[in-house]
Amino acid sequence: MMLSFARRRYLVTGVLNQDSIAWHTARALQEAGAEILLTGFGRSRRITEAAAAGLPDPPDVLELDVTRPGDFPLLARELDKRWGGVDGVLHAVASAPKDAVSGNFLTTGPDSATHAFRTAAYSLHALTTTLAPLLGGPGRGGSVVGLDFDSSAAWPGYDWMGVGKAALGAVCRYLALYLGPSGIRVNLVAAGPVETVAGRGISTFDRIADRWEEQAPLGWDRADVARLTGPVLFLLSDLAATVTGEIVHADGGMHAVHMEGGGQVLHEAGRRAAQAGRPPREGGRRPPAKETTR
Repeated sequence: MMLSFARRRYLVTGVLNQDSIAWHTARALQEAGAEILLTGFGRSRRITEAAAAGLPDPPDVLELDVTRPGDFPLLARELDKRWGGVDGVLHAVASAPKDAVSGNFLTTGPDSATHAFRTAAYSLHALTTTLAPLLGGPGRGGSVVGLDFDSSAAWPGYDWMGVGKAALGAVCRYLALYLGPSGIRVNLVAAGPVETVAGRGISTFDRIADRWEEQAPLGWDRADVARLTGPVLFLLSDLAATVTGEIVHADGGMHAVHMEGGGQVLHEAGRRAAQAGRPPREGGRRPPAKETTR
C-alpha cells in the first residue's frame, strides 16, 4: 500500500546532509506528494540548504536553533504566515559536546550533560508545544515524530546522549498524554545505528554497529539509511491515527534480544572511564562504603 501525502504539509528538522535520516524522510514525503519546509541554524544552515538542493523540489530552510528559546515562536509565526497550519513535524535534533559522548561519563561536567538533555529531549517539548496551535486540520490532529535510539541499556560511549534519549522517551509520553485531547499524536522511532554525522560522533559507533550487524534477528546494514523512512512515514500518516506515546523500534529486532558479548564492550569502555578519573581503589580493593542514615 502506497502512502499518499498529497495536500499535506510537514516541517522537517535535522537535515544536515544527504546521509541523514531527516533528508531521506524529506525526500520520501515529497515523493508521496507532501509539501515540506526544513530548518537549520547559524553557519550550518548553508549545509542544510545545500542538502535541500538535492531534494526533488528544493524547499526553503527556516531558522531554528533549539538552544535559543526565541527561535521557536519566530518559527511558528513563519509557518502560520506561509501555511496557516502544519500536518506534522519530524524532530531529528540532538547534539552533545565531545566529552559527553566519549566514554568519560563519570567525569562529564554539568554544562555538557545539560546541553545533551536540552537538545535531545527538551527541544521536543519546546517544538511541539510551540507548534501545537498549528498542528492538524479540520477533523484531524497533527503528528509529531522524533528520532530515538534504544535507551533500555547503557551503550558504551553513548553516555549523556543516552541519558538524553531516555529523557526523550519520557517527554514523548507526557506530550502524548497532555496533547492527546487536542488530537495531536507524539511518537518516536528508535533506529538502529546508521552511518550519519550523528552516528560518527559517537566514539564507539563502529563497535556498536558491528554487534548490530552480527546479531540483529533481521540483519542490519549501517549504510542503509533510506529504509528507516518507512516507520517515520507510517507514524506521520493517518494509518497511525490511534497510535501515540509509542516508540517504534526500527532496529532489525535488536531491542528484543540479548547482545552476546556486550559485557566485553562495556568492560572496555569502563576501563577507559576509570583512566579518565574514577576514584582509585584502596589497596586494590573498593573503598569501604560510607555509613548513611535515613
